[in-house]
Amino acid sequence: MIENELKHYKKHFKNKTVFCNCDDPFESNFFKYFAMNFNALGLKKLIATCYCSSPVFGLEVDLFDPANEKKIFLGKKRAIEFRIAEIPDMNGDGAISLEDAELLIKNRRPYRILKGDKNYPAGDFRSEECVELLKEADIVVTNPPFSLFREYMAQLVKYKKEFLIIGNQNNVCYNEIFPLIRDNKVWLGYNNGHFWFRVPSSYEEKKTDFKVDETGQKWRRMGNICWFTNLDTERRHENMTLFRQYTSEKYPRYDNFDAIEVSKTVDIPCDYYGVIGVPITFMAKHNPEQFEIMDVLYSGNHRAILNGRQVFARILIRRKQHENRTP
Repeated sequence: MIENELKHYKKHFKNKTVFCNCDDPFESNFFKYFAMNFNALGLKKLIATCYCSSPVFGLEVDLFDPANEKKIFLGKKRAIEFRIAEIPDMNGDGAISLEDAELLIKNRRPYRILKGDKNYPAGDFRSEECVELLKEADIVVTNPPFSLFREYMAQLVKYKKEFLIIGNQNNVCYNEIFPLIRDNKVWLGYNNGHFWFRVPSSYEEKKTDFKVDETGQKWRRMGNICWFTNLDTERRHENMTLFRQYTSEKYPRYDNFDAIEVSKTVDIPCDYYGVIGVPITFMAKHNPEQFEIMDVLYSGNHRAILNGRQVFARILIRRKQHENRTP
């Protein structure tokens, strides 16, 4: 999941400090990806922090082979900062490889204990320590807590950071997030849909979208997951191919908004330049040179009604007049 998305942004990471501020460095696949590809990406620095509940702090853990671990002491769970500024030739073979990254982490243990402050626990992304680390970073890449997504995004915007983070597709509709989408300050990445996430051992087992792997690790599958970013991508400049013809019978108007209903993105008509209501999934295809985003119809009285019935969340869009029109 992570590599499949990050491979599209390699050019953005050269000479940059990357901060993974919601990831346990002992377990995070984000941290592993950047540690393994530190030199290939040309990173300047890699920083990761975790909340004060790392389940494996105090263990000698092989980050690249989670099954290979040896207990050396049992300390209480602590919040830590992990920092890598270089991957030297640790094994002395004259070349920099994955093995060197592994030896650096295992032998030099480049971490420090975080303390927290009077307002937030150690490792909380809102704590003074983590905010200072955020200021140091160029790009933030992580999986923030979904329950704090609004606050997390606000912090990134406040400190004017580039980012690539995981969220729920419905976040697009939030009052705090939609204006950023509308104003072309935030957009969706390449991949979205159902993804598997590791969950703590205390997590209650479910009948569906739940599994336990061969190592005993519990996993939970979540739907409507997508990537939010302000790093430019090639795909967001590609025009959607439109081929449906508009008719009033095929595209009814909402009862309460002057816009037509298009229930599937693929059905956007090629010959209509008025306001169109499309599902949230449209955002994965949005090209700001092709369409203008106008509004979101999501909750309360601000929802589209069609033939007397409420329609699920819709994004209101309009084709841009300067675009080459399909014959």
